[in-house]
This record gives sequence, C-alpha cells and structure tokens, in this order.
Amino acid sequence: MAALLIFLGVYLVLAIGRLPGFRVDRTGACIIGASLMIAFGVLDFREAYAAIDYNTIILLFGMMIVVANLRLSGFFKIVAEYALEHAHRPLVLLATIVFVAGFFSAFFVNDTMCLVLTPLVLEITRSLRRNPVPYLLAVAMAANIGSVATITGNPQNMMIGSFSTIPYRTFAAALSPVAIIGLLLTVVVIAAVYHREFRFEEKVVPQPRTVRVDRLLLWKSLAISAAMIVLFFAGWQVSKVALIAGAVLLVTRRVKPEKIYRQIDWPLLVLFIGLFIVVAGVEKTSLPGHLFGAAQRFGIGHTWVLSWSAALLSNIVSNVPAVLVFKPFIAQMSNPEKSWFTLAMSSTLAGNLTLLGSVANLIVIERARHEARISFWEYFKAGAPLTVLTITAGILLLG
Repeated sequence: MAALLIFLGVYLVLAIGRLPGFRVDRTGACIIGASLMIAFGVLDFREAYAAIDYNTIILLFGMMIVVANLRLSGFFKIVAEYALEHAHRPLVLLATIVFVAGFFSAFFVNDTMCLVLTPLVLEITRSLRRNPVPYLLAVAMAANIGSVATITGNPQNMMIGSFSTIPYRTFAAALSPVAIIGLLLTVVVIAAVYHREFRFEEKVVPQPRTVRVDRLLLWKSLAISAAMIVLFFAGWQVSKVALIAGAVLLVTRRVKPEKIYRQIDWPLLVLFIGLFIVVAGVEKTSLPGHLFGAAQRFGIGHTWVLSWSAALLSNIVSNVPAVLVFKPFIAQMSNPEKSWFTLAMSSTLAGNLTLLGSVANLIVIERARHEARISFWEYFKAGAPLTVLTITAGILLLG
C-alpha cells in the first residue's frame, strides 16, 4: 500500500507539474518519492542503487556534453541560418524548418533544436513580416517527430534503447521511415491549417545574418560527433561511446568548463534517477501483475491498443514516466522488440497532441512568448490532426 500511494503521489505531480500548495516540481517529486520508497522499507539502499539504469543516465549525460559543445561552437546556428537564407518561398521556408529541425533532432536531442531554431525563426519572420506561428509550430512538431528516428533523439528513446538492448542501427532502420513520413505530414498539415499564409507563393528573401563561430571548437566538435555517430551505427555500446565523446570534448584550453556545465540539464538527470527508484518500488508489489492481466483483457498486445494507450498516458504524465509504466509489460509480450518500437513511436509522437505534450513544445512557446502568442487551441488545431495521422502511419509502417 505504501509503494502504491507513493507511486500515485509522484505521478500526480508529474501530471500537473507541481505539488499543489508547495514549491515542489516534477524533479522534487521524484526525489521525495524515491526517498519515501526507502524510508518505508519498500526498497533498501542496495535495491535502490540497483534500480537506477546507469546506461541511460550516462548516455543522456554524454550527449548533453556533446550537444553543449556543438551549440557553443555555433554549429547549429550556421546550419539553420544557411538553410533558412536559401528558402525563398513561404512553403519552402516551412519545409526547410521542418526538415532541419527533424534531421538534427534525430541525432542531437529534440530540445536542442528548439532552443536554437526558435530565435532564428522569429528573426526571419519578423524581417519578412510573416505570421510566425506556423513556422514556430513547425519547429516544435518537427523536432518531436524527427527525434523518433534514433535512440539519441530524445530521453524516452534513450531509456528504451537501454532497456531493450536493441542495436542503434536496428532501431534507426525501424523508426526512420516513421520519422520521414511524419515530417512530410507536418508540412502538409501546417500548410493546410494555415493555408492563407501559404496561399500566395511570393518570393521571400531573408537578410543574411552574422553568426559568431568558434572555428577550432566547431571542427573539433564536428569530428568527435561524426565519429560518435559512426560508432553508434557500427554497433558499439551507445552509452559508452557518448560518455567517451563527451570526455574528449572536455579536454580543451578554449572553453571554460562552467560554460559546458551550465548547458547540462541536471534536474532531468536527477528526475530520471528518482523515477527509476519509484518504479522499482512498485515493481516489487503485485500491482504490475494485476495491471498486466487487466491490460491483456483490453488487448494491450495489439499494436493499435498499445500505441494509443501509450499516447494517452504520455499526455497525462509525460512520455518519460509513461515509458517506465509500460516497461514491466513489454518483456511479457509475444514480440518485445516490436512492442518497444511501438512504445518509442507512440510516446514520442504523442508529444504533438497538445501544447503541454513535450518539453520541446514548451521551449518554443516560452522563447517566443514576447513576439508570438500560441494558445492551447492554436497549437491543438494543428497538433491533434498531426498526432492522429503520424501515429496511424507509424502503426501501419511497423505492421
């Protein structure tokens, strides 16, 4: 009973964002929940340590260091600036934003592209006197969809890659087609919803902007990143490669380490650790067995049911906690690998359903709030049909 109450309390805070009446956020709730699991004897210290999936934590940490170096070097701004400068029609500009955000999100985490692209898109749409909303939605939605393609695209995929031990190239081969179709659908849906913006294909010419670049750091970061991705596809352990790549990039005389450390999302790492312990506490009870029995009666083994169940839960408590809830069930399914792919696909694409569906969405909304107001409904009218279409396409592609 203690484990169940702690679990429900933590997931309630994850769902609503904060503990009502207190200054306790999602990360704090996970710390408190993990501590209570130990305090009430649900887990001892040895079991709590064993519950933490260190491969996921190390992978996420290593990728944060790599991405921090690429950001500080100016790499993402160079690529985005070049691509946007050469998009001379509104629809081409939209497609360019979608595919730049989607492609780089697949390898360097979706939140990064939202941080980089949002101010650039605002500056360009301001200079061209265009409506910024459809282009900002394109950044958020494409970043979510592109990240489905690989293990390193987003935190929930990193977890799934670690839990399932599916090779990087196998994961990419299965889910890259879903991402590609999803990005095409993003262009179609946004162009349809904002048809007035794209009705007249007059030529647009963005003014060139100067991007500050640290050339030495740029080439070093690119070389290490390229080697890292090659080793991912070659079958090397993903977490090990990411950690070593990050460590090599920390050996420098040009960048103060504090600049790198400030780019690392420490609360997210702590949230993961707490969640692992909380879920491990629940797994010791009979609850997972009862839930799996109930889920079987509802046909959870079928791709359609698993996809939409994961999508619904991802929008209630966020995708990372949702993946941890489904984790005990996947191993018991008839085709675990396909179920992991389905869970990765649906939990990620579900992030486009509402404005609150993913951190990437919130980054875009917050960074653009002074120049573009995107309400819940404004997001939903494009996000809802796109989510239905992309998850349906994903289910069909995964068979």
